[in-house]
Amino acid sequence: MKQFFSEFSQIWKRKGMVSELAKADFKKRFAGSYFGILWMFVQPVVTIVIYYLVFTLLRDGSNDKYPFILWLVAGLVPWFFFSEAVQLATNSLYEYSYLVKKVVFNISILPVIKIVSALFIHLIFLLIMVIFYLIMGYFPTPYWLQIVYYSFSMLVLIMAVGYLCAAVNVFFKDMTQIVGIILQFGIWVTPIMWEYQLVGGWVLRILKLNPMFYIVQGYRDSLLDQVWFWQRPGETLYFWVITLLLFWLGTSVFQKLRPHFADVL
Repeated sequence: MKQFFSEFSQIWKRKGMVSELAKADFKKRFAGSYFGILWMFVQPVVTIVIYYLVFTLLRDGSNDKYPFILWLVAGLVPWFFFSEAVQLATNSLYEYSYLVKKVVFNISILPVIKIVSALFIHLIFLLIMVIFYLIMGYFPTPYWLQIVYYSFSMLVLIMAVGYLCAAVNVFFKDMTQIVGIILQFGIWVTPIMWEYQLVGGWVLRILKLNPMFYIVQGYRDSLLDQVWFWQRPGETLYFWVITLLLFWLGTSVFQKLRPHFADVL
């Protein structure tokens, strides 16, 4: 916990720099493109449409409590943020190698810059998701406020994984490809496209070991099922124990390898 608060304290002290660099990174990703930021939404929207059409054909709809598209979007929106932010954070030190070599620059904020850049997109997607829910006749309830809590929880998880992957990626360049494969596999085992009630026993217990299971289910609890996070005390405790352990591991590895980054890059 001490390391957790220490890291966030350092980031908070440099929040102005992080914000400005994240905005610059966000704009740079669309520089020279005719449609600019629209391209950031094309692929996720197309992905949602494809998954919706495919899985609608595979479902009979007899047990649906709410429209399948709303259930699907509630799972895909947090996953898009997690997937993109982790991949960006993994490559952050390579992309900003010129800053890594500067003695006076605090390179610990580089993965955070990429994560905040991805967060801008996530916030826009959250707004679009809320508008979509309103159009479908689902109006805000006090449970929707939990989205703030689950988004923050996911942000901490992303930072934990991002620090670890960014540090390892400097010395093991195949890390980028490994992370990509794990994320492709992860979208199917979280689960996002299918209901976890379809399985039980030891299979379900294994699925729940994935911290993103807690996040995705939390979004659906907030938007659709109206369940407070404290009504899942065991899962909440497990998530934070695992996430804080990953955060400790990620920041420890990052700080240990940090003196050698400039030499390798």
